[in-house]
Amino acid sequence: MSQGQPPKPHIDKYFDLEPITIGEVLETAAVSVGDRPIESSDADAIPAAERRASCGDEGESGGLGDTAQAAASFNATAAQNVHKINISDVLKNAASKLPHDKAVTCEDAEAVKGAELRGRLETVVRPGGVAETMSKAARVNLQD
Repeated sequence: MSQGQPPKPHIDKYFDLEPITIGEVLETAAVSVGDRPIESSDADAIPAAERRASCGDEGESGGLGDTAQAAASFNATAAQNVHKINISDVLKNAASKLPHDKAVTCEDAEAVKGAELRGRLETVVRPGGVAETMSKAARVNLQD
């Protein structure tokens, strides 16, 4: 930098962002893969995320996890995709449905990834799904 140029402003001066929460991650997944039917791997990842948001406490009966499990069970027997329950049907406005919410950590992301992978035939998480979005949010939160 030459002597006559003023220093460039630091970006943190303009952005004071709050950490990304688990509820926000679930809502993001509802948008990014919301048109896809809920699978068993989603039904494993969603209650894992819900448990992490409540710091390990069991979620309320009838919460997001139970709804996801019921949707996956229904979808397993539905004959056509048009009759299946989509991810957005369960995760729309997810943050307001969680009894507790918290910022995503790397530990949260790993726990949800493990839960999702247990329910998948493939050895990778669903692109844009709950586990992948949790991992991205955890990395962003680390930078803050």
